[in-house]
Amino acid sequence: MSKLTNLLLVLFLVAPLYAQKPGPAPQLASQSAQAGEATVLENVVYATINGSDLHVDVYEPPDRGSQLRPGILLIHGGGWSSFDKSTMSGMGRFLGRSGFVAFAVDYRLFKGTENRWPAQLDDVQRAVRWVRANAAKYGVNPDHIGAFGHSAGAQLAALLGMEDTRDNSDPALAKYSSKVQAVVDVSGPTDFTTDHDPDGDAFLSSFLGGDFSKDPEAWRDASPVFHVAKTNAPFLIIHGTKDQDVPIAQAQELYEKLKAAHVQVDLIKLDDVHTFQDPENRRRTAVETLEFFHQYLVPPS
Repeated sequence: MSKLTNLLLVLFLVAPLYAQKPGPAPQLASQSAQAGEATVLENVVYATINGSDLHVDVYEPPDRGSQLRPGILLIHGGGWSSFDKSTMSGMGRFLGRSGFVAFAVDYRLFKGTENRWPAQLDDVQRAVRWVRANAAKYGVNPDHIGAFGHSAGAQLAALLGMEDTRDNSDPALAKYSSKVQAVVDVSGPTDFTTDHDPDGDAFLSSFLGGDFSKDPEAWRDASPVFHVAKTNAPFLIIHGTKDQDVPIAQAQELYEKLKAAHVQVDLIKLDDVHTFQDPENRRRTAVETLEFFHQYLVPPS
C-alpha cells in the first residue's frame, strides 16, 4: 500500500489528535468560567451557505478585561469529510485559559460529489474574515490572528498563512483579509502530487474535481508546498517520525521550501505516530504551540 493510500485511510478513519468523546448535541450557550477556565460560546453562526449554517465555538480568556487578545482559528481534521469543531475543544480551552481567544470552526464536508475542493478553504478563509469583522465583540486584535490545524485541518491552516481570499463575493467581508499571521501545522499533508496509486488517485480525483493527468494544476493548487513565498506567515511544523499515514517527508519538504524562501519556520520531530499517542508528546505539542503563538502574535509589552 502506498504512502498516499495510507494518508487517505488515516484521514478518513483515525480520530484527530485532540478528539473528545462524543457528547450531546451542543446548543448555543454561554458558560460561566470557573476559576482559571475559558468561557465557551458554542455554535455561533459565522456563515450561511446554500441555506445551511456554519458554526464556530469561541473560547475566551477567563478574565477578558479591556486588552485586545490575539485570535486563533482551530481547524479539525477528518479527511475534509468527517469530524467537527468539537474535536478541537481541548486545544480551545487550553488557549483560552492561556490568554488567547480561540475559534474552533466547522467547514463544509466533502460528501460524494458535494462540497468539492475548494469549498473547505473558502469556509475557513471566511471564518478568519468573520473573526476580523467581529474583533471588537470578542476582544480580538484583528492584526494578530493565528491558525492551528491537525492533519487535513493543518493543510487548511497552512494555506491560510500563504494565500489571501480566494472568493471575495461577500460584500460584508470584502474589506477584511483572510490571511493569518502565524501557523501551526500538526501532521499535515503538504504535497498531493507525489506517491500516485489507483486508490488515492480515485479519491483525490473526486475531491479535487479532476484526474492529475488532466488537471495537475488543481492538485498543485491544493498543496501548500506550491504556495511557498517569502510573504508567508511564520510556521511551526510538528510531525511524528513514525507517522506512516502522512509521511514526515511531507513536513520536511514544506520546511525546506519555507527555509529557502526565508520564511520563519521551525520543524519539531516527535517520536510518535500520526495522532501522537504519547501523553508527553501531546503535552509538548500544546506547550510549543503556546510559545510559538506568544512569539509571533503577542506584541511586546
